[in-house]
Amino acid sequence: MSVSPSPITVDIWSDLICPFCWIGKRHFEQALEGFAGKDQVTVRHHAFRLGPDAAIAPVGQMLQQKYGLTAAQAEQNQARVEQMAAAAGLSMKLNGTFYGDTLKAHRLVKFAQDKGLGAEAVERLYRAYFAETQSLFDETTLVALAVEIGLDAAETEAFLKTDRYSDAVQEEQEFITVRGVQGVPFFVINDRYAVSGAQPVAGFTQVLNRAWDDLPPEVKAGPACNDGVCEV
Repeated sequence: MSVSPSPITVDIWSDLICPFCWIGKRHFEQALEGFAGKDQVTVRHHAFRLGPDAAIAPVGQMLQQKYGLTAAQAEQNQARVEQMAAAAGLSMKLNGTFYGDTLKAHRLVKFAQDKGLGAEAVERLYRAYFAETQSLFDETTLVALAVEIGLDAAETEAFLKTDRYSDAVQEEQEFITVRGVQGVPFFVINDRYAVSGAQPVAGFTQVLNRAWDDLPPEVKAGPACNDGVCEV
């Protein structure tokens, strides 16, 4: 992983069609907003594919096949997740969403990261998929979403027709699966504290405070500033 200039680094593994990943991301962001050292935190997003090479199919159908649910049980499951999302301030409509391999979407995030728009790409893709029931498996849709966050249409379209970043996406997933992690979201703070799942805001707050307490006093104090000049 690349070196972060910030004293606190949060690495997040997630899949862009995982509802708990978006909920967990929002819970973390809410905790970060109230964190004393929020300006000294670097967040890095990493890829995780829940369905490598999976055929595109309705999410309800996937839930029935994977977990042995009836159609009614699958709908109840989706309704509970939507309620959980609403409590986090998110609009989520799971009926009509599709499951499949998110390799292209993750590659697009990597492409956006190269342009300094990685965070924007992650959030836009989540919102497109969950709130707007747009497909993250369709190149035309991905290009349109990329343009919305400031990427060039022609450049993005050409990029998606390559296999660039496919290895990087695979490597990021293998980085945690070889360490025993099999599900997402998964958060690692300063390579020391791990948080699995869409934990409550209070849980993220507790871990952020632990990481803050680990820092030496001079780091917490930040740069010294006098007469408009800051010394590092």
